[in-house]
Formats: sequence, structure tokens, C-alpha cells
Amino acid sequence: MPRPVSLARPAGGLIAAAAVANALAAGATFFVPDLLTGPVVTNAQARGTSLIMLAIGIPTLAVATWLAGRGSWRGLVVAIGALAYLAYNAFLLLFATPFNPLFLVYVAAMSLTAFALATTIVTTDHDAVAEHAGHVPARGIAIYAWVVVVLNALVWLKTIVPAMVATDPTSFLEGSGVATNPVFVEDLVFWLPAAALIGGLLWIRRPIGIVLGGAWLVYGLIEAIGVATDQWFGSVADPGSTQASMAAVALFVAVAIIGLVPLFFYFRRDYRPGLNTMSQTAMSSTSSTTP
Repeated sequence: MPRPVSLARPAGGLIAAAAVANALAAGATFFVPDLLTGPVVTNAQARGTSLIMLAIGIPTLAVATWLAGRGSWRGLVVAIGALAYLAYNAFLLLFATPFNPLFLVYVAAMSLTAFALATTIVTTDHDAVAEHAGHVPARGIAIYAWVVVVLNALVWLKTIVPAMVATDPTSFLEGSGVATNPVFVEDLVFWLPAAALIGGLLWIRRPIGIVLGGAWLVYGLIEAIGVATDQWFGSVADPGSTQASMAAVALFVAVAIIGLVPLFFYFRRDYRPGLNTMSQTAMSSTSSTTP
């Protein structure tokens, strides 16, 4: 039988604080009129992002944390994924919106979420989760992660490389209200390399890869819904803007639907005696032979 899974108390406390900070940041951004002073399209996108943080991200985190506190390995994985999603978008509230009275709230949301995420990952018993999730098609999800990383990087580089040699390198930022694209920054600096690394850990069935692989799928699903929403808000607010479009809404709805497939196969079954024996043996062998 697999070992029990639990949520460490320090992680639980930080998650609660992060949820409150994100609720304040997203709630005020969405509901307070005239708070944002940037271009119409990016103000609307920020409100769309905040709506998904409020409607999906924070409730998902709350329910998953409650389940994790009661020994659910699925709840623990989902909580890590929801934290990753909130960390990604707290960063955008900080760097993609003009300075406003919520600055310190945004700072608190980013800081608490980052520490909650790190603490939850570090204090999780990865081996115990991997024992419960012995059925996970790790290599299939690894390939999916690598495909997403390559396609996402190519899309960003399609804009970045020509801009670097253009007469006006900042022309693609026209109408965005920012000096550089914070999405490019966090994706290329951290999130895409992290996804590639997670794919590698999944490929060799490292327990931490099993945990982070599921969390990455949860993060990806919520983020796709969030991008579709912020694109819809931005396109409706300023139909002529190049920063948001209905085509992007359709694209990210499709991405979200596709993301449901690996997520289904990740979570579809729990531990079953006999069914998981071979996969656990292989995982143990890999852990003992891989430095």
C-alpha cells in the first residue's frame, strides 16, 4: 500500500495567506473602477485575468488545499498547480499594469504565492505521491510538455527576433503601455525552462517529476482559460488593438480543451494493488540507479 500523503502545516499557512492576498489583488483590480490607468485594451485584459483568478484560481486552490489536508494526493498536486497559476499572474499584475494604489498588495500576492509554492513543493513527500500515481503515463506527458515548450518558444521568438534587428525594436509594444513584454520575460526566463525540466524528470519517472508534471498540467489548463478570457475582455474593449483578438480567444479555448486530455490520463485512477507494482518497481529502480 502507498504511504499516506499530507500537507505540511507551514505550507498550509502560507497558502491561506497567499489566497487572501490574491483575492484582494484580483478583486480590487476587477471591481474598482478607474484603478488602472493604462491603455484601454491592457486594462481590460488585466480585469479578465483578475476574473479568472477570482472565479477559478483561488477557489481551486482553496478546495485542493482542503482535500490535501485530508490526505488527497490529487488535492496536493492541484494545489501546487493553482499556486503556480496565481504566481504567474501575480507577476503580471506587478509588471503589466501601471503603478497604482494596489502596488503593495500586488507585491504581497506575488511574494506570498512564490513562498507558498516553494514551501509546498519542498515539504511534499514526492515518493508518496508517486506511489499513489503509479499509473501516470509519464513519458507521454513529458512529450506533451516538450511540444508545448517548443511551440510556445517559437511563437515568442517569431516576434522577438525580428524586433531585435528592426529600426524600432519596440514597435510590437505599441498600444500595450509597457516598456517590455513581461510575458516574454517570465516565460523565457522561468516557466518554459521549468516545463522542459519537468518533462525530463517525468521521462525518467523521478517522483518529483510525477508531482510537478501533474501540477504543470493544472497550471496550464487554468492559464489557457485565463488567456482566452483576457483576450476576450481586451478585444471587446478595443476591437482595433493588436494586443488582443477573438482569434486568440479561439486558440486558447482549443489549447484548454487539448490540455484536458493529458490531465484526464494523469488523474484517472488511484493506486490499485497489483496494477501499480511494476511501475513502482521501475520507479524505485530508476531512483536508485540515477544520481
